[in-house]
Amino acid sequence: MPLVDKLVICGVGLIGGSFALGLKRAQAVGHVVGIGRRREPLERALALGVIDEIATDWAEALRDADLVLLAAPVGQMDTIMAAMAPHLRDGTVVTDAGSTKRDVVAAIRRHFGHCLAQVVPAHPIAGAEKSGVEAAFADLYVKRKVVLTPLAESRGEAVEFVRAAWQACGATVVDMSPQEHDQVFAAVSHLPHLLAFGLVDDLAQRDNAELLFSHAASGFRDFTRIAGSHPEMWRDICVANRVALLAELDAYLDELSRLRAMLVAGDGPALEAVFERARRARNAWAEGLPVQTAE
Repeated sequence: MPLVDKLVICGVGLIGGSFALGLKRAQAVGHVVGIGRRREPLERALALGVIDEIATDWAEALRDADLVLLAAPVGQMDTIMAAMAPHLRDGTVVTDAGSTKRDVVAAIRRHFGHCLAQVVPAHPIAGAEKSGVEAAFADLYVKRKVVLTPLAESRGEAVEFVRAAWQACGATVVDMSPQEHDQVFAAVSHLPHLLAFGLVDDLAQRDNAELLFSHAASGFRDFTRIAGSHPEMWRDICVANRVALLAELDAYLDELSRLRAMLVAGDGPALEAVFERARRARNAWAEGLPVQTAE
């Protein structure tokens, strides 16, 4: 018997599609049902073999479902949960793949108050600048982290079921509180995306944009790769986590002010010290070593 007999995915794109493919590769799922806002992406997912059936409404989708993954942008979660809540019954575990957690948990409490024990919020730390079901692949979660942020009410069996599903896709699963999650990822994910989008937008609006982009090379490509990500998804993430993101942006602006002062003063040694600390920290992280930046 597969781990998941019937899986329902709402939002069959890169994240949801790769979850389905990962479970299929592991022979851990029996039947995958897709549901979403538009028919066309679902038909494409069906043609690609990512899903096995298209559901037209939540009553149909949730019938005898073991697990539901909500993989739509976080800005859609409230509407999705409101639509599915009347049809959710005991025995169906619900998880999500949202990049923010406090807002998702608030929506869960608004709509799923009758079944909080079977809801386990989560966030896979994986993705790519490509989006859509065509970008999905079975290895996306191999050796990647998935963060679970269980509710106080989440049943232990439900938490372990969701953990086992992500592990079947090859992921390493860790636990955090929703608050800690949003603070951490404001710093290491949401801020970098905001900066990359902002830099590319700034250059693209200049009168000499064509000249600038024609001379951009690998450094620019590496720094701005994530600016090719899904705009709607990142709009929702930034708005949803704006309190933590603003705190991180303010801290970064302080760092930029310090760097600007060093440039104004022509203080090469101070700049080099910053660059050396950053180099050590970045290389340690890349090599899986503890990051130690203190002099």
